[in-house]
Amino acid sequence: MGAVQATLSMIREMAAAMEEHRKHLTKLDSEIGDGDHGNNMHRGFQAALERLENTNPQTLSDALKAVAMALIGKVGGSAGPLYGTAFLKASTTLSGKEDPAPEDVAEAIEAALSGVKQRGKAEEGDKTMVDALTPAAKAAKEAASSGKSAAGVLRAAAEAANEGAEATVPLTARRGRASYLGARAEGHMDPGAHSAYLLLDAAARSLGA
Repeated sequence: MGAVQATLSMIREMAAAMEEHRKHLTKLDSEIGDGDHGNNMHRGFQAALERLENTNPQTLSDALKAVAMALIGKVGGSAGPLYGTAFLKASTTLSGKEDPAPEDVAEAIEAALSGVKQRGKAEEGDKTMVDALTPAAKAAKEAASSGKSAAGVLRAAAEAANEGAEATVPLTARRGRASYLGARAEGHMDPGAHSAYLLLDAAARSLGA
């Protein structure tokens, strides 16, 4: 399978994950946010699939950019701009790399994290998706350095993101709508951190990891 087809398959897997976990993400968000994260992410990825079908991207970078534009255009709240930026930064990093090495995949995850931090002004510990993406980027880099495949890099990133998402449960939110709740947000997982894990897990599964 070529890189473009592999990327399209990955995005389809991500869209399926957002559909499957839509209710759970909405439940998490209803506890500390607007209660629309699951529906928004599902709608955004359906729009991404439609955009990919209409534009027929010829490179994996163009495919990721199309997803970014769809998410920015269709996902409400902060998630659209944040995830859109993440995909856009990843697409820029992978531009011209039609057979990405494991190091390239790790670099794309690092770029996505960087974009999210820059756009959302959040740091690790603020109870946001940054708490999942930060350990994910670190684990991806370590996996690439230790000779893991691209699939192995994504699996390592997903597992670290899952642990990062779990670690948001006791935190007090310092960014986003949950920050208005103060200590009442403690005891709840951040929905954005969980969706970040789900997307990385879908990416890894699409490559057989």
